[in-house]
Amino acid sequence: MARKLSGCQRLGRKPVAEQGLKIGFIGAGANTRLRHLPGFRAQPAVELWAVANQSRESSERVAHAFGIQNVATCWQEIVADPSIDAVCIGTWPDSHAEISLAALQAGKHVLVEAWMARTVAEADTMLKAAEARPELVAQIVPSPFTLNADAAIKAKWADGTLGELREIVVEQASHVNGDRDAPLSWRQDRQRSGVNTLTLGICFEPLLRWLPGTATVVAADARVFTPQRRNAVGAMVPVEIPESLSVLGQWEGGARLVMNLTSVEPGANRCVFRLVGSRATLAFDAVAQILTLTDASGATTEVPISDQPWQGWAVEAQFVTSIRQGQPVRLTDFATGRRYMEFTE
Repeated sequence: MARKLSGCQRLGRKPVAEQGLKIGFIGAGANTRLRHLPGFRAQPAVELWAVANQSRESSERVAHAFGIQNVATCWQEIVADPSIDAVCIGTWPDSHAEISLAALQAGKHVLVEAWMARTVAEADTMLKAAEARPELVAQIVPSPFTLNADAAIKAKWADGTLGELREIVVEQASHVNGDRDAPLSWRQDRQRSGVNTLTLGICFEPLLRWLPGTATVVAADARVFTPQRRNAVGAMVPVEIPESLSVLGQWEGGARLVMNLTSVEPGANRCVFRLVGSRATLAFDAVAQILTLTDASGATTEVPISDQPWQGWAVEAQFVTSIRQGQPVRLTDFATGRRYMEFTE
């Protein structure tokens, strides 16, 4: 049975190479339970050492389900425990900056859930704190949509297959906010999510992996179709984060950027990225996980992605490897997170 940490209990720290890696979990929501806890448990010589969730009871349940050794009553206990080498922050964005800063200052490696923060100002504080402790790994959970295809897409762009890049088109649709009677989710709560809107940041992040430079926003238009929803205590509150969004921008070098995102479209989820060049168009269907190339004649062929390196979800393994081998963070470092926050804001 998991035991309770006793008031920021000090257990005495040993080198990671000597005793392995102890991970503390702050927040244990759906993605932490689905991805991070199993992912870290699968790593050799990694201990799931402590967890602090929203309540003592929920922390106990998570600890029992995943074999976590200790239960903390608050996140500050995990940050203060010197036996913990790294923290996985799975809270809402409104606490990412505060917890990340405290953990880095306490000498802990940090893996923080996307989105990076609520605002660019918060992201700046996180980036500065990480730069002040270069011996520590500071990583953001990457956008997962394109992980299988990133290497193939980047290679096709780099080898000149597309020719001159003319347009970048992103379309993402779901019906997650289509029910007018559904309560306000944390993703629609400005206090929780800040400027983060729909999938804007996690659809923009892959573009930063594939292409040099970044984009500037030329124009944007957004709509809220259900102006009020009930919050957690049943009160009707305004919905401030858009349910549908279109962005027009320009990529460095002159290509047009067109992003259309909606959370109120009935039917199956859709998520498609297109790089339109003067010679060919490269399209990735992130739902079907199919990459295709269409040439100037209109002929379309499927581009293999199964033999490419760095495929799939390997966040926890990459985090551990960066800690143990001193390797730079590939997906996603705080500087890249700050870039998608800047575009979003």
